[in-house]
Amino acid sequence: MLAVRIFPVWLIILCCFSLKSFAEDDYQTVDVAEPYLEFRTGPGRGYPVFFVVEQGEQIEILKRKTEWFKVRNAKGQEGWASRAQMEMTLDGSGEQVAFSEPRFDDFSSRSWEGGVATGDFGGAAVNSMYVGYLFTPNLSTELWASQVLGDFSQIMIADLNIVHQPFPHWRISPFFTLGTGAAFIKPKATLVNEDNRVEEAVHYGLGVRWYMTNRYFIRMEYKDYVVFTDRDENEEAEEWKIGLSVFF
Repeated sequence: MLAVRIFPVWLIILCCFSLKSFAEDDYQTVDVAEPYLEFRTGPGRGYPVFFVVEQGEQIEILKRKTEWFKVRNAKGQEGWASRAQMEMTLDGSGEQVAFSEPRFDDFSSRSWEGGVATGDFGGAAVNSMYVGYLFTPNLSTELWASQVLGDFSQIMIADLNIVHQPFPHWRISPFFTLGTGAAFIKPKATLVNEDNRVEEAVHYGLGVRWYMTNRYFIRMEYKDYVVFTDRDENEEAEEWKIGLSVFF
């Protein structure tokens, strides 16, 4: 099948384009005004505090992930601080620092995203939800759950995808996806009784993310599915979807 033949080629392309380059930046420096500021090992309250910066010390802001900031003290120690703590710091003029709501820069450097979508799967209505994790700005993995409401059967599809986004810093950014999963097929009442069955499925596709505002973006995509069956021929279906996603 076409999807099977192109799998190794796509995998090589995705891995090659996922390489990340770094450049030197001028970082904003702020002063700790509260008795202390906590450094966590990652961008979230689930990560432990491993270091504390005391009042009067300076820290550099290296980057931001929505409500968390990666910072560095004068000794070169790096960690993550919450927006609530960072808004209690002072800038060079002694004024309290203010940070904007999540914006496009945060979208480009996001770690997690999730959303819902609706569309058409082989002529039947499909509703889906997903969650995705970004390893790099270019390469991510996603877990999808979809329900297809056909005239003759109801299908539940679970997919695990690899997604490559070649231009992550574009506001309207194309992406390519490749994945595998399972289709749980439950036939409705027909002239011939059929048993419920579980079939392996693979797909490839493409789409576009369109950043809107704050934490939200629109996602549109097309996928070509191949469902492997015990019958003489495998089944194929095209899927079109549009949905709303949020990043964090």
